[in-house]
Amino acid sequence: MLFFTQCFGAVLDLIHLRFQHYKAKRVFSAAGQLVCVVNPTHSLKYAPTRCAAAQASTEQGILPPCHHPEAVHDPQLVPCTCPLFSCPWEGHLEVVVSHLRQTHRINILQGAEIVFLATDMHLPAPMDWIIMHSCLGHQFLLVLRKQEKYEGHPQFFATMMLIGTPSQANNFTYRLELNRNQRRLKWEATPRSILECVDSVISDGDCLVLNTSLAQLFSDNGSLAIGIAITTSKVHSSEAEM
Repeated sequence: MLFFTQCFGAVLDLIHLRFQHYKAKRVFSAAGQLVCVVNPTHSLKYAPTRCAAAQASTEQGILPPCHHPEAVHDPQLVPCTCPLFSCPWEGHLEVVVSHLRQTHRINILQGAEIVFLATDMHLPAPMDWIIMHSCLGHQFLLVLRKQEKYEGHPQFFATMMLIGTPSQANNFTYRLELNRNQRRLKWEATPRSILECVDSVISDGDCLVLNTSLAQLFSDNGSLAIGIAITTSKVHSSEAEM
């Protein structure tokens, strides 16, 4: 009976995922668009991130303590950029993607245009939906977060970060699009570098921001479909032509 119950539960989960995938394909019927069903994940950050702690110290006028020469930090090493964990890992920027995939099990999709289908939007904050997007020879990190910026008023924040340097990020433009029930909402901006910290971008509001009522207008049975498109910027394209 236990074996039967576990197998039956797995079959129901598979049917649910297939149904969510079918709904997204029906809503976004444009050719070439890949659909990724993303389940919510609770953040396991039990302490402020290093970038948040450094920002708070700067605002309070407290400078970070000086390190002894033997403890000088290697400027070529970057901390773990996963928004879900206070991970002590450090490494070169070129291996951040492999660390996110192998250690934190973050999925990656390839294609110029994809559909990000976030499920269970009704779950209480804080909650994160995260995938990596491989496009135009680079990797991007899409973060959708539900959190209470004001007590009792949860909001949704969606942003795209380039796993690269700020100068590389300036070469791209990303677009997030919500389209349902004859309503369309677009957000277009230059992605920020992952070196700038996802938490800071979301707290500054430099991203797509939805309140609960607006998110409900575009959701379908608790799932929110976000169309994602990444292009090279006009400045980068003109330089390539020259």
